[in-house]
Amino acid sequence: MVVSIDTNSGFCFGVTRAIQAAESELQKGSLYCLGDIVHNGQEVARLELKGLATIDYDDLRTLPSHSRVLLRAHGEPPSTYWIAQQRGIEIIDATCPVVKKLQDRIRACYEQHRNDEAVPPQIIIYGKPGHAEVIGLQGQTNNTAIVIESVDQLDRLDFTRPIYLFSQTTKSVEGFHALVETIESRFRDTGIPGYRFEYHDTICRSVANRVKELQAFARANDIVLFVGGTKSSNAKVLFNHCKEANPNTFFISSPDEVENLKSKIINHKSTNPDTKVGICGATSTPLWLMEAVSERLSAS
Repeated sequence: MVVSIDTNSGFCFGVTRAIQAAESELQKGSLYCLGDIVHNGQEVARLELKGLATIDYDDLRTLPSHSRVLLRAHGEPPSTYWIAQQRGIEIIDATCPVVKKLQDRIRACYEQHRNDEAVPPQIIIYGKPGHAEVIGLQGQTNNTAIVIESVDQLDRLDFTRPIYLFSQTTKSVEGFHALVETIESRFRDTGIPGYRFEYHDTICRSVANRVKELQAFARANDIVLFVGGTKSSNAKVLFNHCKEANPNTFFISSPDEVENLKSKIINHKSTNPDTKVGICGATSTPLWLMEAVSERLSAS
């Protein structure tokens, strides 16, 4: 049996940067993180052992002054910074630079058009409602932005008013282009001359490109173990893409789950001694966890 780890899997740049910031700041003293630093339980547990304490928004409002709070890569709405300032809390901002740039663009659009009197504009975010990044993006518009996940939800928009479309950084490029084409078509169908529709492709390509890379990796192996956190929406999406490329793809969250797949692997090896098993993961999956899965697999 040949076991390999996908070299393109693992933390994206923004998550790596946030993890490094947490480890560096922990050396200076106690540190809190607002929400799970990454949607992977094993990595969260590893950092908690180093002293990182995960808190929620209610906790933020009751922390003692001079507490130190790290903001994860997903970013936060302006209200979080305001609460921290009011309570004298020190913020260590690990917002991903790509997300930060998107926040700035959405806020600039909102400030530019918020007082348009004749035809109030609509800022639309292609994203997952309730996702940490999306909450931060909505906050740039005083929570007036409309969040939609697909073309099926376009009836929520008013096509007699201008539309400014942005995207959560980790959404599908194909899904975004489908939205653009459908919105343009709907505007043309209204027959209103001079309609205003601006769209901004703000999807992170380092994340988007992983779909093709993961599918190529999945096709190159007989069995694929996709390692991801159960809370990670990115993991669920990427797993499904792997499954499309190779039906023998299985989702696991820890090395212990390798035991549950032994029979499937043994059955495959009985007919193909050179069975190739590939291990890959999401942008929230640490390399050390994929290596631990590989070690458990090789020992079984």
